[in-house]
Amino acid sequence: MLGLKLATDPRWVDIVESNISEILTDHAYCEQKATTNAIYIIVNFPEYSDLVTDMLLLAQEEITHFKMVHDIILSRGLVLGKERKDDYVGELYKFMRKGYLRKFVLIDRLLFSALIEARSCERFKLLSEQIQDKELSNFYRELMISEATHYTTFLGYARKYGDGEDIDKRWQEFLDFEASILSNYGKKETIHG
Repeated sequence: MLGLKLATDPRWVDIVESNISEILTDHAYCEQKATTNAIYIIVNFPEYSDLVTDMLLLAQEEITHFKMVHDIILSRGLVLGKERKDDYVGELYKFMRKGYLRKFVLIDRLLFSALIEARSCERFKLLSEQIQDKELSNFYRELMISEATHYTTFLGYARKYGDGEDIDKRWQEFLDFEASILSNYGKKETIHG
């Protein structure tokens, strides 16, 4: 369904379980960055009213997810750590077209967002199925569904506003690029790391 070319190595869950506080802090900031991304789209493409409406809802949902993760952190007697750099997202960001026609910037931002949501969904599914912590297993099952919805929202808008651009071809380019860098990730107790 997600179209990802490579699956995450299931041993990644073992790495996550070795440092739950790290994955929770990283996850919280992923939700914050997803909120910021939705706001970026609103600010830079305000002429697309339906997109703005959906990005407002998505931003609200993502900040709610941030709160949910933070609540788990607090309930475990932990504290939210400092923000971590997400090298995976940074590499995907470099793949986006910038400074081209406005349409290309919008399309690539939407596809970039869809890909991050797809990979997050895949990782949340893996966590929900394999992590020993039952609270986190249930939590990640819930979030997996949200991520899948976000993925389809972004991909749908890329297709809607592609205006003759071959969106499926560009989406495959994103998927191929992501597959080419994925071997660098899945080795740290972070959502994308």
